[in-house]
Amino acid sequence: MGKNVIRKLKLELEAGKANPAKVGKDLAPTGINLLAFCQKYNELTAGQQGLIIPAEITVFEDRSFTIRTKTPPTAFLLKRAAGIEKGAARPGHEIVATLSRKDLEKIAEIKLPDLNTNRLESAVKMIEGTARNMGIRIAD
Repeated sequence: MGKNVIRKLKLELEAGKANPAKVGKDLAPTGINLLAFCQKYNELTAGQQGLIIPAEITVFEDRSFTIRTKTPPTAFLLKRAAGIEKGAARPGHEIVATLSRKDLEKIAEIKLPDLNTNRLESAVKMIEGTARNMGIRIAD
């Protein structure tokens, strides 16, 4: 029989840069060892410096935990590809950047494991929708 889960959390942290000060307010109430969490997260994300990596943390009754990392958020990848700080204040009325379809395909390939599709074409359409909502125009 498995351990009893007492809590599930989602955090978005910079890869390889987790420390107890950054995660303390979220994880301290669970009673897990913050230093052990930070070391494990930093090991899992060591090769992805500079990216924001979401983590799903499952905390068990005996204060042990598991970490499952995800792919970076779509908006983060789009902003990085477009070279912008933030999306449009009024999407649909202003364009803040332009990306090519190839850029969208690269982002879709990165995001594919976390999306609810196995087809690259469908993933590109999802990424395109997020880009439009951010005020990023897609060049054909």
